[in-house]
Amino acid sequence: MKILAAGGAGYIGSSLIPELQERGYDVDVVDLLWFGNHLPEKTNVIKKDIFELDKKDLEKYEQIIFLAGLSNDPMAEFSPKKNFIYNAALPSYLAYQSKKAGVKRFIYASSCSIYGYTVDELYDENSPATCDYPYGISKLQGENGCLKMQDNDFSVIALRQGTVSGYSPRMRTDLIVNTMFKTSMLEKKITINNPSIWRPILDIRDAVNAYLRAIQANYKISGPFNVASGNYTVGQVGDLVKEEIEKRTKEKINMEIKNIQDFRNYKVSTEKARVILGFIPKYSVQETIDHLFENKDKIGHIGNPDYQNINMFKRLEE
Repeated sequence: MKILAAGGAGYIGSSLIPELQERGYDVDVVDLLWFGNHLPEKTNVIKKDIFELDKKDLEKYEQIIFLAGLSNDPMAEFSPKKNFIYNAALPSYLAYQSKKAGVKRFIYASSCSIYGYTVDELYDENSPATCDYPYGISKLQGENGCLKMQDNDFSVIALRQGTVSGYSPRMRTDLIVNTMFKTSMLEKKITINNPSIWRPILDIRDAVNAYLRAIQANYKISGPFNVASGNYTVGQVGDLVKEEIEKRTKEKINMEIKNIQDFRNYKVSTEKARVILGFIPKYSVQETIDHLFENKDKIGHIGNPDYQNINMFKRLEE
């Protein structure tokens, strides 16, 4: 099967593409390489704006995975205009061209951020999405734009991902578990802005598994699917990171709790993905920390400012 990964040179793509290649998939990547190229040397990488792709460019692909766009709230709030262009308009445009080209399946990297504030309810895919922040709004718009094109000949799957964490060759430290790992290693401290809010966490290895399940699903399957390794409060994540780092380093990690109000609070059910896609997460937060620790030599200097997407994005804007 020939697959195109749009935005496939980023944090998720750098872990996903080698796994696809190992399973015999023929994968091309189209990416502007904002964050460099950390893919295997044999990977065919096309440095091109996705908006420049048309029907003719896409006719040779059976499936397309959309991993592009702005990846978090700080980037979205720094440039709301580009946030809505790249997270809402761009996936809709690519899905439209893909359908015209006869592509069989379009997989969109959505986010559980679309749920906003859930008042301690476990949300499934039929629950209301009411986010008030530009990132969550744009991800929902992109998802809706793609899903509206689904029909009997064009399958669309939107993976509503929890906060992805763990080691990737294109490393990031602006994700909850990774951030706590960084400050634990550098400052012997974990800062928690609000310990009571909920977050679904997705180990990057479980994220790779979710994309594999989506790729291999029957072409009659479409729709949104929550994917997460588990639901945790931010305070719980902090305690787990503290415990694991102290166990491994034999050094004391201090906690700083600020109790800052945050209207992003959500936990999700992944039952639909389990039943329909066969997605069964394997990794706990403790195992995500172990994954980071085991790869610390590959990560290098954990305080590298390039590991925070907003820093790279600001330099590109300037």
